[in-house]
Amino acid sequence: MAIPCEGHSLRSLKDLDVDCQCGNLSKAARNQDSYLQDDQYDYRRKFNTYYPFQDEGEWELGRFLVENLTQTQIDRFLRLKWFHTRPRPSFTSKDQLLDWIDALPSFVSWKVSNIEFTGYKTTYPVQFIWRDALEVVKQLFSDPVFANHITFQPHVVNTGGQREYGDYMSADIAWKIQDHLPVGATQVPIILGSDKTPVTRTTGGLEMHPLFITIGNLDSDVRSKATLRAWRCVAYMPVAKFRVHPDYQGILQARLWHKCVDLVCANLKVAAKDGCFMPDPSRYIRYVFTPLIAHISKAVDPWDLDKFQKAAKAVHLSGVHMPFWRDWAFACPSVFLTAEVLHTCIKFFADHPLNWIKEAVGKPELDARFMVQHKRVGTRHFTKGVTHVNQMTGREHRDIQRTIIASIAGAAPPRFIRSIRALIEFIYLAQNPVHSPDSLESMVQALSDFHASKDAIIDAEARRGKKGVKEDFFIPKLELLQSFRGTVERLGSLMQFSADMTERLLITHCKHLFERTSRRSTDFTEQCVRILNRQESMELFNLYALFYSRGASLVNAINIEDEELTTVNPALSWVSRVLPDEVHSVHGPRPVRNHFLKGILSGDAHTAFHLTSTPDFNALTSASIQTKFSLVDFDDAISQFINRLALSTGEYTRWDYRYGRFCTWNKFRLQLHSAFQPRVIMPSRVIQAYPPSDAFPLGNCDTVLINITGDDGQSTSRVAQVRLIFRPRIPQASDLVLPTFLSNPLLYVQFFNFIANPNDRPELAMWTVERTYTVDQHGKRYRCGGVVLLTDVTHAVELIPEYGNKVDGKISSATCLESYDRFFLNNFTDKESYHTFSTEFT
Repeated sequence: MAIPCEGHSLRSLKDLDVDCQCGNLSKAARNQDSYLQDDQYDYRRKFNTYYPFQDEGEWELGRFLVENLTQTQIDRFLRLKWFHTRPRPSFTSKDQLLDWIDALPSFVSWKVSNIEFTGYKTTYPVQFIWRDALEVVKQLFSDPVFANHITFQPHVVNTGGQREYGDYMSADIAWKIQDHLPVGATQVPIILGSDKTPVTRTTGGLEMHPLFITIGNLDSDVRSKATLRAWRCVAYMPVAKFRVHPDYQGILQARLWHKCVDLVCANLKVAAKDGCFMPDPSRYIRYVFTPLIAHISKAVDPWDLDKFQKAAKAVHLSGVHMPFWRDWAFACPSVFLTAEVLHTCIKFFADHPLNWIKEAVGKPELDARFMVQHKRVGTRHFTKGVTHVNQMTGREHRDIQRTIIASIAGAAPPRFIRSIRALIEFIYLAQNPVHSPDSLESMVQALSDFHASKDAIIDAEARRGKKGVKEDFFIPKLELLQSFRGTVERLGSLMQFSADMTERLLITHCKHLFERTSRRSTDFTEQCVRILNRQESMELFNLYALFYSRGASLVNAINIEDEELTTVNPALSWVSRVLPDEVHSVHGPRPVRNHFLKGILSGDAHTAFHLTSTPDFNALTSASIQTKFSLVDFDDAISQFINRLALSTGEYTRWDYRYGRFCTWNKFRLQLHSAFQPRVIMPSRVIQAYPPSDAFPLGNCDTVLINITGDDGQSTSRVAQVRLIFRPRIPQASDLVLPTFLSNPLLYVQFFNFIANPNDRPELAMWTVERTYTVDQHGKRYRCGGVVLLTDVTHAVELIPEYGNKVDGKISSATCLESYDRFFLNNFTDKESYHTFSTEFT
């Protein structure tokens, strides 16, 4: 029976020009939740959902004990005198509790296999902990949690006359593979992820690395969150020590790795070639194929190691004669070994461009420029500089990228800066969640700009090796950057294959798991298997028991969401829609607070603002504001604002600011939609406006972009520093009614003028702004300020001072914004800002 399934794939493609190819479905079937109904104790759970536990409370206690305590600690807990005067749980010992956990419905069980290489002995027996990857994929594909976050067929999305490359199903390879499948078949693209970091270090020499799997049908937003269970661990790859010459350890370990992956993925290969049947989240059976599309990792007689290794090295091969993908249909290493952002871009930046900058600018000067930068809430500040730390995370490297271009202006030659800026642009563009032909062309052009100006790096003698200055760019990662455009066109956005995920999975899935073993090497693998089976059974049983106990359906109905998105947690979305009172039961990322619902909206509803209900100061006079906030022209600014708005709106007032009182706040929040995906709401940003204090003698005030409407009705954008957030306060006994423009929050800001555009400084490609000053009747110079509506603010922006050749040693991060007059408008603040300044702001 053929049933159109556009509800699954078109839910996020509304109002776009979309071409899709639908598959055929058979009648409804049993999916993942059927495991509960097939369990031997299902008849008991019709009366007690949490059997063998008495109720939900006892189940939560048992799960907490198993997940957080060792077996010895569980027994000690159950023997506490505290239970002498209180009811005891039904389980009386750790053995009984663990037996009950083991009796929970199981899904894809773990197992142990002994692996041997004929003719080559190992220090310890090689025991391989794994499970069938095909069964794990079936579980993922049928999981009702993902019903609203899964796509079943390739599609083409056109926006503004341009094709978009986003998730895998919108890219070219998805269509090419679909053309080779039987009519009506569905592809379930396989993505593998592995990491070299060992998860077992304290077990008598036993060492293992996890292998993860997910499917390309799931939305990349879901796959990019480690806690959403979109990735599943399918194996713990053993790292064996062979009793051979050290020269042969690497080749044998590599062969062992491929042999293990072969075992795990054997049935996936069969399904990729011949197809198999799987239920989807809505309980329809689909005829599916499982091509390998990505592997994210950080890979004569072949058993005559001496001869074979020499022959392999001669042609730059690893020496693995039977790679796991050799018999996997549609698998090609040039495709599935994808370009990977974390190491190819972020790690490349840390290993090379950052070191070139250190050489060209000097470490002390570079540190000083980062230490004096203004501190913004939610942004990493390098209090001790950036050159003293040898080991940094990818996040720290990204934070350095944000401000490094503007920071080194004046301290490095312009062409040198231009080459670095081109690389940073390339890295930012490569991280776009959605690409178009134009964005891909911009990415290629950025790389071309780097190559056109990279001679400046050699001229500055900034590229160095162990033997001194190097005059070449033989850097493998740099060469890989040329493949990015083709990878995006074949597979979609690169961010869906970032190794950030596998590193995060080590923490969420593996870090604490094996701490609960006894660490005995004799039965270590058996303990691991029991722990892994229990962990997954508890996670899945908890969610489905919650639905059963409340009488809710385990079929997650397709929900075409027209509303704005504040979370990509599928389980949370499902529970909040069906059982809103039980959202506390779901772990994982929480929703972004949506200020568009109850906050203050801009006139075009594109920006939302939030102020606390209680002001920081509740009844300040105009004079006290001038004194406390050091705003000498506040009276003139508020007077001009009232007169201007009264004329333009026709609303006049008897309220006199000179005798009135004001509520003031020290900060507000600003929230926008994503520049890439307009339905997605971004986390709000805090805009500070603190008065002078001991810690900040000149105040702690952030900068914003404001939309100003002139007398001619034309709108212009201006950069301004927020010095005061306020609103007139009317006594409760007063019958005075304020006009609309005084009833809403206002800002006192100090303006900057644009003095140079990006073309004036091509090495930076940034706007330059300068503080504006005026002179009073006594000849005293002070900053130009004005009052504007809070809703006139459009963006939070970051200004980096024009430091010149050297940073003034008297300046600190507390006085940075107040001590300089000329600044660069940083368009690398974050990926959203970069996109906005590149496409919208002129």
